Amino acid sequence: MSRTALRICPLCEATCGLALTIDGTAVTAARGDRDDVFSRGFICPKGASFGAVDSDPDRLRTPLVRRDGELREATWEEAFDAVAAGVRPVVERYGPHSVGVVLGNPNVHTVAGALYPNVLLGALGTRSLFTASTVDQMPKHVSSGLLFGDANAIPVPDLDRTDHLLLIGANPLESNGSLCTAPDFPGRLKALKARGGTLTVIDPRRTRTAKLADRHVAIRPGTDALLLAAMAHVLFEEDLVDLGALAPHVEGAEELADAVRDFTPESVAAACDVDAGVTRALARELAGAPTAAVYGRIGSCTVPHGTLASWLVDVLNILTGNLDRPGGALFPQAATDRTPRPAGPGHGFALGRWRSRVGGHPEAKGELPLSALAEEIDTPTGAEAGEPVRALITVAANPVLSAPDGDRLDKALDSLDFMVSVDPYLNETSRHAHVVLPPPPPAQSPHHDFAFNTLAVRNQVRYTRPAVPLEPGRMAETEILARLTLAATGMHGADPAAVDAMVIEQTLGKAVRDPHSPVHGRDPGELTAQLTGENGPERRLDLMLRLGPYGDGFGTRPDGLTLQRLLAHPHGIDLGPLRPRLPQPLKTRSGRVELLPGPIADDLPRLRQALAERPDGLVLVGRRHLRSNNSWMHNVPALTGGSNRCTLHLHPEDAERLGVRGGEPVRVKGAGGEVTAPAEVTDTVRPGVVSLPHGWGHDRPGTRLTHAATEPGVNVNQLLDGSMLDPLSGNAVLNGVPVELTPVGGR
Repeated sequence: MSRTALRICPLCEATCGLALTIDGTAVTAARGDRDDVFSRGFICPKGASFGAVDSDPDRLRTPLVRRDGELREATWEEAFDAVAAGVRPVVERYGPHSVGVVLGNPNVHTVAGALYPNVLLGALGTRSLFTASTVDQMPKHVSSGLLFGDANAIPVPDLDRTDHLLLIGANPLESNGSLCTAPDFPGRLKALKARGGTLTVIDPRRTRTAKLADRHVAIRPGTDALLLAAMAHVLFEEDLVDLGALAPHVEGAEELADAVRDFTPESVAAACDVDAGVTRALARELAGAPTAAVYGRIGSCTVPHGTLASWLVDVLNILTGNLDRPGGALFPQAATDRTPRPAGPGHGFALGRWRSRVGGHPEAKGELPLSALAEEIDTPTGAEAGEPVRALITVAANPVLSAPDGDRLDKALDSLDFMVSVDPYLNETSRHAHVVLPPPPPAQSPHHDFAFNTLAVRNQVRYTRPAVPLEPGRMAETEILARLTLAATGMHGADPAAVDAMVIEQTLGKAVRDPHSPVHGRDPGELTAQLTGENGPERRLDLMLRLGPYGDGFGTRPDGLTLQRLLAHPHGIDLGPLRPRLPQPLKTRSGRVELLPGPIADDLPRLRQALAERPDGLVLVGRRHLRSNNSWMHNVPALTGGSNRCTLHLHPEDAERLGVRGGEPVRVKGAGGEVTAPAEVTDTVRPGVVSLPHGWGHDRPGTRLTHAATEPGVNVNQLLDGSMLDPLSGNAVLNGVPVELTPVGGR
């Protein structure tokens, strides 16, 4: 007999509510939850395929432990015994930094990924942390840290109320939004136009989003920061700067005006291949709109000046008075955020507190560049270099495909003393592990969006318990990560509930000492006794809700949020539209928005040098597919059809010049290697630009990805050698990189 269960979709950042049809223990259908307070029934092809993702027969069901060189099925006890025996000797002999941790993108889509990795890192004490952020959005974290004092204070466009939206390097009709959590992003853009608003898209490709735009500017890849700096120049030059209500909270406007003086629309025109008149029009339209928001994403992050471009996005919002006002760009307030502290000076944001052993790359937000992982493993100990990474813990990560020069990393992983992967698949990375710990399918896991609610275009809170009971023999991902933490840090065999109890004790101990906390001066033991939930993770969620900005403060606000109240609202609780919050979110040393931070000013000469740079030949950009999210979903047949194919897009003029015909193979060569992919000739890319999607390359032996291996595609990141990084953030340069094309067959 079938039943319906609610589940928040974990397959992209839109976080749509789903209504699942369950037959026995199988998910047989998924539709949008029309009563969901946030998504209102919207669903995309990924959400509709939830059941196929959940029941993929290639998902691992038991742990694997390497014996005599082969990965073999093992019990959970054997697996964690092997973890303890593999990690602890490395730490004890070589120190904590010899253990690397790699966190992949899916971590932020799970309850376990939100609650446990920081505990693991704190207990290990390692500085060798690498995450997907440095092949994605790290420039935005760094620019936010420098502007606002908090790397996680990221303003999002107020999509439902803005009159003018400028998108740069973003394609939300395919991505469903990124660093901007918005179910039905396409519908919201269409609503913007229906109410008389304007949509402008800056992108070297005529994407689906660009086709919807009122104005599409086909910029040369990698020059985003130059164009944005020229727009800021116009605002100052034409006296269009109007800080409005922001004025008391901003410093450095005069210094900024001087800093962008050289970036005239005329001076950037040749580099950007954008007419000076167009640049001036973009700035004037932005300043003249009743409300406006600038939003930049991965195309403007994964370029040589990614941090400068991310900074300038917010600079334009600030100079036009659109930061922190309805219809502009605002700071969301999630239900599990910490209790807002009073406004005032903070500790600020620091870069480069330590550096990577080999390349000397500065840390950003506690992370080292994922591009540097291979060299941190395979470069021997030097006189002063310290120890290489000898053991590796990967959680929901596939860096062999997602990091530059996967061939080098592939070989490096084979040289490790020990490796453990928390992953549902035996993929291109986890095949190297000595232990693989598989989490259960999403239907068997709870869901709350800790990270994405801090980026949501409307304040709301939702939580869903597992739609299907945990299958016998499986272990909850929360317990897997708790046990992994204990095994890796010398506490193997302890009760995994002790991890949650420790976090609760530490959090409440700090809260009762904080004079601004709603529980200041109270007894931590009495507060602990009030927590509800079926397990440790739920009790931690209850704790965060109660101490959060909408919480009940353990009884001090009787109508506030608790886990019990949230469970009584299975479709979620709407907390209202985004509201102005400045100066409270600011944590800079001045307590104000610092428009021209020192590291930014120091990097501007490098941008000035780019005024004279021109690519000699073709440059490569990535491509996002609606039916895909990185390398996760290529093993699901329903998500690899249609346009979701690994082809090389190139303009008809370039195809004619190079003798390339559509459908025929073409060899693409970059600094890191070469790949061969079928050509797809299309005028949706501008001349001089070619495009390959990411996440493909499922042709390595030793994996268990049956469907993905039938059409493996090629790994676009193999064209990169990992040497091109944005210096401030350590983010890999994945877009605007030079490549050479040769038709296979030599025509």
